[in-house]
Amino acid sequence: MTAAVRRGLLLPLLAGTVAFLILVGLGTWQLQRLAWKEALVARVEARVHAAAVPLPPPGEWPALTREGDEYRHVRLSGTFDHARETLVYTVRGEDAPPPRGQGYFVITPLVRADGPPVLVNRGFVPQDRGAPDSRREGQTPGAVEVTGLLRFSEEPSLFVPANDAARNAFYRVNVADIAAARDLKGAAPFLIAADATPNPGGLPIGGTTRVAFPNRHLEYALTWYGLAAALVGVGIALAVSRRRRGPAA
Repeated sequence: MTAAVRRGLLLPLLAGTVAFLILVGLGTWQLQRLAWKEALVARVEARVHAAAVPLPPPGEWPALTREGDEYRHVRLSGTFDHARETLVYTVRGEDAPPPRGQGYFVITPLVRADGPPVLVNRGFVPQDRGAPDSRREGQTPGAVEVTGLLRFSEEPSLFVPANDAARNAFYRVNVADIAAARDLKGAAPFLIAADATPNPGGLPIGGTTRVAFPNRHLEYALTWYGLAAALVGVGIALAVSRRRRGPAA
């Protein structure tokens, strides 16, 4: 190989090497994400299907974390304060049993004798059944026991509007926003997503928590590695072609 050919290959070789390292790095990162996602799914499945345990006492609340405690299966008792319920706009997808479409999550404070109030996501109601008077049977009076999953506030999203308490318009299940809007001083920093135990009259429909997580990390990793292999192939073909053509290339 002549000096001219080597000089002509130097810049493409450097650029190709950088691109190759980036592609391999992205593939490796996706494999790491795959291991993390599989561990997350296993952890959530174990918590969801475990027997319900008493809600942690208030002294432990500050130490609760998403990684360590979300989806914990718990039980608690108290009385629903239906006068301070909050409707959070949502859409029930086609993969869910009917009713589907636009509607609300019904978030209701559970007033407890042995601790601060806890918000409970009682489940879904269709948009035309948002008004409490349209589902009076489900406005359960007196002492109740709730079993469900411990959840934290939904993460912010560019595709979901921010809550507007002044307009009583809520689009995200955000515990701090709802507690402040309903003047729930000292409320738990999490909420409980009620299980599918039927409510009188059929509404709200509990058990709406999705525990399925998309996992395409292996597919993404193979894509990045495939692109890296293709880049190597193109580089080899280019080098062979230039070598055969000589300095004129």
